[in-house]
Amino acid sequence: MQQASKDPLHGKTLEMIVTELVTFLGWEALGQHIPINCFTINPSVRSSLTFLRKTPWARKKVEDLYVRMISYDALVTGTPSPVSAASSHRNDFTRQSLRSPETS
Repeated sequence: MQQASKDPLHGKTLEMIVTELVTFLGWEALGQHIPINCFTINPSVRSSLTFLRKTPWARKKVEDLYVRMISYDALVTGTPSPVSAASSHRNDFTRQSLRSPETS
């Protein structure tokens, strides 16, 4: 019997991660979370993937944000799909995750 991976990124491509983050947050909020040019200046999935594949520190930030997003969504909705509740929980997630550690 195979055991399911506990890694939330298992089976997720970088393109899937970026697309789900954009669907959930939008480019503007994604650029606020991770202020890099590929998210703030004329953003596209293609340009973001090109940059993230060449820049390990930025890819790590994107993956960490994705993990926080799916953890938050699962906590709020009880479902593992981050896109399923995008419209109803996006603003709460953005406010929560943008808070500085001393105000949380």
